Amino acid sequence: MARETRAQPGRWQLSEGEMAPKVLGSGSCLGGLEFSSYPLPLMKSKGMVYLVGAGPGDEGLLTRRGAEVLARADVVVYDALVEPSCLALAPATAERIYGGKRAAAHAIPQDDLNQLLVEKAKAGQTVVRLKGGDPYLFGRGGEEANELAEAGVPFEVVPGVSSVTAALNYAGIPLTHRDHCSAFTVITGHEDPTKPETCLDYGALAKMPGTLVILMGVERLREISSLLIAAGKDPKTPAAMVQWGTTARQRSVDATLATLAEAAEKAGVSSPAIIVVGAVVSERKRLNWFEQRPLHGRRVVVTRTRSQASELGRRLRELGADVLEIPTLRIEPPKALQPIIECIVGINEYNWLVFTSPHGVSTFFDTFFKAYPDIRSVGNLRIAAVGPATSAKLTELHLQVDAMPEQFVAAKVADAIAKVESIENLRFLVIRPEETPSELARLIEERGGIVDEVASYRTVPETADLNGAAARFREEGADWITFASGSAVQYFHERFDLPGALRKAGAPRTLSIGPETSKALDALGLKPTAEARVHTIDGLVETLVRQAAR
Repeated sequence: MARETRAQPGRWQLSEGEMAPKVLGSGSCLGGLEFSSYPLPLMKSKGMVYLVGAGPGDEGLLTRRGAEVLARADVVVYDALVEPSCLALAPATAERIYGGKRAAAHAIPQDDLNQLLVEKAKAGQTVVRLKGGDPYLFGRGGEEANELAEAGVPFEVVPGVSSVTAALNYAGIPLTHRDHCSAFTVITGHEDPTKPETCLDYGALAKMPGTLVILMGVERLREISSLLIAAGKDPKTPAAMVQWGTTARQRSVDATLATLAEAAEKAGVSSPAIIVVGAVVSERKRLNWFEQRPLHGRRVVVTRTRSQASELGRRLRELGADVLEIPTLRIEPPKALQPIIECIVGINEYNWLVFTSPHGVSTFFDTFFKAYPDIRSVGNLRIAAVGPATSAKLTELHLQVDAMPEQFVAAKVADAIAKVESIENLRFLVIRPEETPSELARLIEERGGIVDEVASYRTVPETADLNGAAARFREEGADWITFASGSAVQYFHERFDLPGALRKAGAPRTLSIGPETSKALDALGLKPTAEARVHTIDGLVETLVRQAAR
């Protein structure tokens, strides 16, 4: 059928190969349209390029407009300093092209990159050129925009948060301060190497009042410091360097203009970094909030499903962790739907519904509402949940949980039910994942209950690496790997060889959400470094913070 194309909103256009409509006489169906039996060779819609500033590193600093255009990209061309997690905002089907530039190492020469943007757009694709910081601030975005304009390719520039302000904010250094200065100057320490001489007047810079910010100047720091001092800048002027600003990898060092290069080298702080010179650096001792958070500097792997990983990842990032979201599993319908359909049709035959996971609640009721539009069709069943996360999912449906154990493990659910009423001769429907027969069913049967088990979902391995986290883990390792289910342990091991990963130098430690998950580690001959005292995501986070404090 004809459809409205994204490139030309409000205009109907047929894609190549679709059937062309012809008008019929009045009274015909489908609004007087009939489709001819031959395809027409129609022109493709014109493409579009968005030059998007990805911000300084913290994915939360990507603008709302930037996220909007990423979400509909066909092609993403990204730079080295773009936070990889931003790439996950693009559709899974989008082509991702690394066009990074670090000093003299260019993945794609600039002229070729410009031509790539033109070619992709002229092929009718929506292209997002994702650049660190702001596209027009020492980012060669102006050159790319010129190339697009000359080629007649429509484009939009989406400004980004610059490290000039953001990295200093996160390092506790105000760019201006009433007690110190009311002006600032920004320069680049990496000029065009083809120019015969520098265009910077160091004499003027040395005399300029206020804060001096130097981007891309790490390799020339000693030279720049000497030029400023020789031009009259006080060598005792406070100075600092901030590496990987606004990210969990952020490291800072402060000294003086004369000693900063030596101090940075001693501390191992290097490129990519921003340099700041001025009295405002003295405020850092009081205002350095970002690097004081309890998990700062710890790299933590989150292995939950993609939808769940984001919430846990957010919690850990707020505490300062460098989070690698590596979903190891995804949820799919069970291979056979007939058993759950039969149980739902005969729902009134049961006395209790028992849920062993939040996924069980979601997937069971997804199927239930296809048969019954009203939650009251559940009838007078009692409901049991393995823990608070499962209970919370039921509460969202305004269903009351009648039994939940104090210890959030399946084996204790039978005890919790027995405290409500005698189990003998009652009928139970236990909702579980397809691949995990429930020990709970056996425990209920031992007390005289009549049990049906039904799979409402299955877990399958997740192997996509949309955000580059799996590659980073292989290259850089981690401090902690968190597991919230036995399935996550199993699939992570299949992908990374968990015992082998834990034997490497600087090996990560493992954190289990509870005994059921620890059993899966034990099956691999492993013992978790720590197990959450309270078997919830809150308990997992609290345990990690406590371990880090040690």
